[in-house]
Amino acid sequence: MAHTIESDPHGFKRRGVLFVLSSPSGAGKSTIARKLLAADPDLRMSVSATTRQIRPGEVEGRDYQFVDLERFREMVADHAFLEWAHVFNHRYGTPRAQVEEILASGRDVLFDIDWQGAQQLFQIAGGDVVRVFILPPSMEELHQRLLNRATDPIEVIDARMARAAGEVSHWDGYDYVLVNDDVEKCFESVRTILAAERLKRSRQTGLIGFIRHMLKTA
Repeated sequence: MAHTIESDPHGFKRRGVLFVLSSPSGAGKSTIARKLLAADPDLRMSVSATTRQIRPGEVEGRDYQFVDLERFREMVADHAFLEWAHVFNHRYGTPRAQVEEILASGRDVLFDIDWQGAQQLFQIAGGDVVRVFILPPSMEELHQRLLNRATDPIEVIDARMARAAGEVSHWDGYDYVLVNDDVEKCFESVRTILAAERLKRSRQTGLIGFIRHMLKTA
């Protein structure tokens, strides 16, 4: 599902990047994703569909596409998702049409998804996917962050902590692994990774023609 987009003043085309951020809940990926989107006009967020209820402060179409279970199942049957997963008794999925629309507009796509989604996306799009996993400094710090967030009852926090160990165990399925003990430093590292991945030779689809023309006119 690769798309070529303009990326260089020399007229090179490159393959669009599907940039994945994953972490246990509370490790900071959503904060870093927001900072990345604010700093990079060539990046757009993939907005997942979910069957969970909307939370205070969330906006339909910005944070999630909120759908009921029946509609979600219809989308699965219609192959409308690039990936989907069942998490904490709710379903989450990445709408295929939205991602293709972003790539066609000449922008890269940012995904805030878990290890299951990252794995499915990689199986579909392979080398166009860049996977970054963000670790907390410690499990104790992760627990404290979830408590400080004060958005979930204690039983949900306990469930998130129980799930966190399983999520961390999939760290080796990612291209990059960062420890978020300083959100600004972690954000700059993520930003550097994205910049480097955009410049990879394998993504510069216009490079061969440029070099051939250069050698022909030498």
